[in-house]
Amino acid sequence: MNRKVKMSVAKVSLVILQLFVILSVKAQEGTGVKGAYYTGTYPNVLLEAGYSQSEIDAKLQKAYIDLFEGPNRIYFEVGDSMGYVSDIKNHDARTEGLSYGMMVAVQLDKKEVFDRIWRWSKKYSQHQSGPREGYFGWSINPETMKMNSPGSASDGELYYVTGLLFASNRWGNDTGIDYYAEARRILDAMWKKDGTAGIHHIINLEHKQISFVPEGGGYEWTDPSYHVPAFFEIWAEFAKDGHEQFYRDCADTARVFLHRACHPLTGLNTDYANFDGSLHSTPWMPAAFRYDSWRVPMNIAMDYYWFGKDKNWQEDYARRFQGFLRSQGMDNFADQYNPDGSEPEFILQAGGFRKLRHSLGLISTAASASIMKSGDPDLDFVHKLWNAKLEPYEDGYFDPYYDGLLYLFSIMHLSGNYRIILPE
Repeated sequence: MNRKVKMSVAKVSLVILQLFVILSVKAQEGTGVKGAYYTGTYPNVLLEAGYSQSEIDAKLQKAYIDLFEGPNRIYFEVGDSMGYVSDIKNHDARTEGLSYGMMVAVQLDKKEVFDRIWRWSKKYSQHQSGPREGYFGWSINPETMKMNSPGSASDGELYYVTGLLFASNRWGNDTGIDYYAEARRILDAMWKKDGTAGIHHIINLEHKQISFVPEGGGYEWTDPSYHVPAFFEIWAEFAKDGHEQFYRDCADTARVFLHRACHPLTGLNTDYANFDGSLHSTPWMPAAFRYDSWRVPMNIAMDYYWFGKDKNWQEDYARRFQGFLRSQGMDNFADQYNPDGSEPEFILQAGGFRKLRHSLGLISTAASASIMKSGDPDLDFVHKLWNAKLEPYEDGYFDPYYDGLLYLFSIMHLSGNYRIILPE
């Protein structure tokens, strides 16, 4: 079978699967199953697990203070009006962490923190002219304030836009920053990218899927952890840029993609994938379940309780994913696997260490999947997260940035504090 025929078969197969998901969504809508966007009700799984509200509030407060105010913080203020989030172990500030910091701030009503990070991002990371105008350099040296790389990582723009739309809804646009205008500037810039100088839309327009990077060959494949269907639903509701149906299509396509990208037995996905869900290796890393992959269960859980449009598959996913980790031992499951659950030959290093760990970041996102209940009826993963601590591992490795942010996000999800922010 030649390459063109293979591509045609893959496209037909993808369309069939997408129709199946859409029909499934319609069937679930008919049963009255609704997400929090429609009901305004958010699960508090930590309360269900037996912890008191005062204990939960204190746990969330400590997690926030540890990252934004404490001695091991990852957030640093600059002057009177700016601040940034740093990946300490890699000595840079990344659009990943900057936009995550903004999402934390808008969710927890920390307006000054949000505004500081946005001003820093706009000044030092956002391109103000040229082919990349409106986009962000994904890595910045916080000492020199120079970009380590001018290129974008597409998830940064995804989170920036969503965070700004939420900020517009929460605080309005007349308190010093026009959040809606800033979100629209990024979106409008995306729609102007047509491949000139190799720069494209963040979303691959043919496949309606977010790209790994919006330039060069990286526009032709993706990262499963960038597929956050709930965020595309938010764009459809609040961006008001005339592309509402396209964003809804992207949300549905992201759900279809995740069906394909997650292993049918283990639920594991690779860090990188092709648009048909098949694994994508790179010259620097063979495909496997690694650090980026940890975010997928959290993203699926968020879509589950925010919009509830693919609950049957998502519950089955949680059963498979948490079931696989449980089979490895609740205190032993590793943080890198081949999709079939075997140990990868190549171990991706982090912070100068190259070893498998029982990592807090994965413990956290695995616990967030308990929102779907099917894989964790006794909430064992939730109790495990509750008892976990953000502290150095036995060998001295410590990552308050990635482990810490995923831990904080998961506490927010499980306590009902990661919400769709509607206009006042």
